[in-house]
Amino acid sequence: MNGTRLNIVLPDALIREIDQVAGKRKRSQFIADAVKRRIADLEKNRVQREMVEGYRASAREDDELTRTFEAADLEGWDDY
Repeated sequence: MNGTRLNIVLPDALIREIDQVAGKRKRSQFIADAVKRRIADLEKNRVQREMVEGYRASAREDDELTRTFEAADLEGWDDY
């Protein structure tokens, strides 16, 4: 794997867990995969929040349009 060497500090217990799961020689790959997954999760959550905000704004606009044209929509129904 090409990359940049970093000096980071992790709790000893966490390093032992990583070693049990990935093995000492695959720590870097395991950590890189975990960080990639976390970044993807954060991005997915950001997109979902933006979509919810957009849907809420759209719903408010739809309600305003409905109220604006409600009289026109109901016009003439009394004749039926």
